[in-house]
Amino acid sequence: MTASVRYYTRSGNTKRMAEAAAEVLGLEALTVEEDLSEKTELLFLGSAMYAWNADKSVVAFLSRNREKIGKIVVFGSSASGKSTHAKLAECAETLGIAIDPDYYSCPGHFLFMNKERPNEADLDALKAFVKTKAALS
Repeated sequence: MTASVRYYTRSGNTKRMAEAAAEVLGLEALTVEEDLSEKTELLFLGSAMYAWNADKSVVAFLSRNREKIGKIVVFGSSASGKSTHAKLAECAETLGIAIDPDYYSCPGHFLFMNKERPNEADLDALKAFVKTKAALS
């Protein structure tokens, strides 16, 4: 199985999560500014909710790389507790990319909300999620 980890972050929360996911897979976590160099069967995509949507750079990354992506597995954090999975699923469907129905989401620190999140327990839960998804592929 080939896998890649890409992420978009503004606060650093999703970067920490992407690095934890990449550690499990023995890969490097890269931002969505860096396109895929080859076809990847499983793209672990870290994205947070911004104004009730996924950031436009995440959507642009998917559009640019759609021919190289087998399936997307979403993870991320959000101050609101909402995941970008539904928004990314809409985008993936439009682009003809498969998306895993399961995703990992946890609270993310923003201003006064969810202080110290994602924490070590959140990162450990993400690692377990990534291991499971990688093993099933």
